[in-house]
Amino acid sequence: MRKILITVIAIAVIASIAILLARSAAPVVDLPSPVTTLGQATPIIVHVRDPHGIRSLEAFVEQSGIQYRVWGIAQPSPVTDGIWSFTAGVNTTPQLKDGSAKLIFIATSNGLLRKTARWEGQVTVVTRPPVVTVDSDQHYLYLGMADLATFNISGTWTEAGVQVGDQTFRAWPMPGGKPGFFSLFAFAWNMPPATVPVVFASNGAGNVVTSPIVFQFPKKEQPKYTVHDLQVSDQFMQKVIGELDPHGSGDPVQRFVKINSEMRRANNKVLSDLRLKTADHFLWSQPFLRQSHSQAESSFADTRNYIYKGIKIDQQVHLGYDLAATQHVGVEASNDGRVVYAAPLGIYGNCIVVDHGYGLQTIYGHLSQINVHEGDMVKRGQVIGTSGQTGMAGGDHIHFAMQLDGVQIDPKEWWDSHWIKDHIAKRVDLPGFRD
Repeated sequence: MRKILITVIAIAVIASIAILLARSAAPVVDLPSPVTTLGQATPIIVHVRDPHGIRSLEAFVEQSGIQYRVWGIAQPSPVTDGIWSFTAGVNTTPQLKDGSAKLIFIATSNGLLRKTARWEGQVTVVTRPPVVTVDSDQHYLYLGMADLATFNISGTWTEAGVQVGDQTFRAWPMPGGKPGFFSLFAFAWNMPPATVPVVFASNGAGNVVTSPIVFQFPKKEQPKYTVHDLQVSDQFMQKVIGELDPHGSGDPVQRFVKINSEMRRANNKVLSDLRLKTADHFLWSQPFLRQSHSQAESSFADTRNYIYKGIKIDQQVHLGYDLAATQHVGVEASNDGRVVYAAPLGIYGNCIVVDHGYGLQTIYGHLSQINVHEGDMVKRGQVIGTSGQTGMAGGDHIHFAMQLDGVQIDPKEWWDSHWIKDHIAKRVDLPGFRD
């Protein structure tokens, strides 16, 4: 009996300890929105989870070996999964200086053992906004076209480039190790002409500075976009539906319009996202090639009215050139670059995208065959596929387009060696360029 009693007591003690430990887990601390910069008053959100609530939660900024308490709650809280927000920065802690620091959280559980958890991350303290100085070049801008601006940035900054309306284009260090930065930017085909392009720089602490680019927008020389009525036959509608919506059902016209609108938007989003796969240097050195012996069946930013049995069922803007030569002609890479996409892409059919560096990319659609793979390096004039009529193509041709940081632009200037010399090679070092 005595041994049994001792065993029972031991089991009870072990069970009590286990229960005590189980009831005293350490809090879990994380930041839903990462904080990399502290400015004057940077908003911070902290998320803490603990099954027994939080006894205390404190935030500190540590710089040069000195720790400053910037926020805290000391009263026990029954909340087991809570979010707290506050601001931290130079306004409340004027001792902070420009430079690196640590943001630290210490959370204490309301459990029996009062366990603590520590979270810390590196931040940069910024007390002053950056300063931007833009080149004095006169920039002649046209709808759908691209250009290049150079500028200098001083002070601490986390993001910079050119902003045109609601579109932004990244800043890149000047090639060849030269001081300063540049940005290839676009004035989109549908951008309001009164939009003023600006160079911007932000420091992640709520400070954004801008400086306008010197430009002219010659009204008489702007491209004139055309409007075409495209007759949709039953044969073409069935071809599109059968290829791009083979398992769908319902009214064929509605399915066709859904493909032409919703799928088009989704496909263009895929193309735009490829800007994240660009090289941080020029992959090309010569003017871009237009497909050999080809005729343009449509131009950039043409508006297309889709007419079915005399009724307009849809309208879309065609952001590229339809280039036709002969059936199943070899598709030529417009310039040196790296393949970042080579697969079917909805309305574009079999599609290839080649990156040329600094956010500049060429797009080849409706191919019957793809001869390259993602990651391949290609040379100017190299045959990378075969023309066809896959996707939303009514006949054998190549859909050729260009995009800059995800914004589709008119390719025609890039076929012009004089334009490249005046707008690119004169402003940045383009190794090996010859016009």
